[in-house]
Amino acid sequence: MTEERYRHEIAHLARVELHTPNPDGTLWFFKDLLGMYETKREGQSVYLRGYEDPYQWSLKVTEGPEARMDHAALRTSSPEALERRIASLREGNLDGAWSDGEFGYGKTYEFDTPDGHKMALLWEVEKYQAPPQLQSKILSRASKKPLQGLPVKRIDHLNLLAREVTPVKESFERHLGMKTHERVVDGDIETGAWMSSSLLSHDVAVMRDARGARGRLHHVAFYYGIQQHTIDAAEMFRDYGIPIEAGPDRHGITQSSFLYVFEPGGNRIELFGDPGFLVLEPDFETRTWTMDQIDTGTAIGGTNLPAETYFTYGTPPIEPIPDIVRR
Repeated sequence: MTEERYRHEIAHLARVELHTPNPDGTLWFFKDLLGMYETKREGQSVYLRGYEDPYQWSLKVTEGPEARMDHAALRTSSPEALERRIASLREGNLDGAWSDGEFGYGKTYEFDTPDGHKMALLWEVEKYQAPPQLQSKILSRASKKPLQGLPVKRIDHLNLLAREVTPVKESFERHLGMKTHERVVDGDIETGAWMSSSLLSHDVAVMRDARGARGRLHHVAFYYGIQQHTIDAAEMFRDYGIPIEAGPDRHGITQSSFLYVFEPGGNRIELFGDPGFLVLEPDFETRTWTMDQIDTGTAIGGTNLPAETYFTYGTPPIEPIPDIVRR
């Protein structure tokens, strides 16, 4: 169970590294269409950030043989919170190891979820300082809104696929202090959980992998903040040949507006129009959805999430790969 005094010790999702077999296409997608700034190149990797991301980068794109998530890192709310969360992980036999960190980040504690996803915790960061030509007159904005693509503001959340949802969910609750705001059950089996340590409806979600695989990624989400932007983005993606999986629409679960696409490397990306409902109640009780409610849970506006991809496709991909992803 979540200890309430440790509820807010994870501040937010700080960064994700994606691997892609098509680095030129993936960078074109994130830089030209989503307007992300490039901050560094090193070896086979490129570091990117949205114009409101506070750190040197939130997305690392690395060339590799297949689409997949290399790792995701969460920033804690203090150095002391980092030490407490690591102690809890170790007490739960989820051993990890310290690394020297990455460009723009300090020492980082790396560990695996019970399903095998590579995660990390950190506190030390290098705040992004915009050069004069990119300094915004809006003091709370890390850099100017770019004049390219339909720019995303920042990274938002992570959705993982797991062979079994419950062990991953309980690990995030127990060791990271997250609270499950909503979940889906199929009889006695949990098939989805949406968790957060903040006022947001979710920072991390876990869904059951219909292919029975372990440790895969469902999607990374980037935040627009305005629902209309997902409609504008859909028009842009149609014009430029980016496969749209579902949307624009609004989820019942989280009440957030969504648009799902596949970037040219094969990773699923969600464009997040708005945050949905905010959890302001300190004693908010978990909402449980059942399978007879799933159509409303997945999309309020009538969109049907395609079963042949949405509940089965993840990265790294497993054959057969749906045609929509191969396009």
